[in-house]
Amino acid sequence: MKIIISANSSLPIYEQIINQVRDAVVAKKMLPGEAMPSIRVLAKDLQVSVITTKRAYEDLEKEGVIMSVPGKGFYVCEQSNDILKEKQIMLLEERYAELISDSRKAGMELSEIVNLVKVLYEEG
Repeated sequence: MKIIISANSSLPIYEQIINQVRDAVVAKKMLPGEAMPSIRVLAKDLQVSVITTKRAYEDLEKEGVIMSVPGKGFYVCEQSNDILKEKQIMLLEERYAELISDSRKAGMELSEIVNLVKVLYEEG
């Protein structure tokens, strides 16, 4: 798994880590039972604070994405990808709702929003 931190992102570094780990698990790039890099190793690799990686791991553990095995480290949980995917969809729904609200405030019609989404989707 390769995590890339963007200095230009509006998201804090710990959230960038969380999102990329979550995405890797959903995409089956990281499998249940797979070991995570240690907090210190990840911090060194990303050139960020140990506190930042610790917070990301704590949040991922709270979400049930990874688990801590005392004395051994962190591992991807033996959970269904469907559950994680559903969580991601719920987060996306919230973001879509905000974007649609902003689009309405900007005077956009539904057809304009749909066309914009299609164009952006096809570019990605």
